Amino acid sequence: MGDDIERLKIHKIAPRSTSDHVFLPQANGHAPPAEPISEAYGGTGEKSDAVIDPKAVETAVIEALQTIYDPEIPVNIYELGLIYGVEVAEDGRAEVRMTLTAPACPVAGAIVEEVAEKTGRVQGVSTSHVELVWDPPWTPDRMTDAAKLELGML
Repeated sequence: MGDDIERLKIHKIAPRSTSDHVFLPQANGHAPPAEPISEAYGGTGEKSDAVIDPKAVETAVIEALQTIYDPEIPVNIYELGLIYGVEVAEDGRAEVRMTLTAPACPVAGAIVEEVAEKTGRVQGVSTSHVELVWDPPWTPDRMTDAAKLELGML
């Protein structure tokens, strides 16, 4: 565990092994570079035969996002205001737009992959697409009051 933390501190994040639940975009048949990861996909890609309620699935996606934490901040990424949007289509495609607290975040790729993995596992999601964006820039004003309270900012 200590080695993992040291590896993160020196900005040498190796991409996690992909499974059938997380895949990264590929260009011209070549694997994407290890860094920076600005988007990732999760899910099986298989549409469910059952009709889904996009709003209910969106709520479940948000619940999944609330289980993901920045390793340096003891607040989940949703409460930190890092999620700029979640949309779920009737066919189960989920789109997540997110940012990070800083462009030089050493765990950027790992967080994007974790978001794709966890949102792709939500019941009713066929494919999740996570896009890392920098506009508008994140500020502490985006945090919920609960996050500010947890961090001693209220």
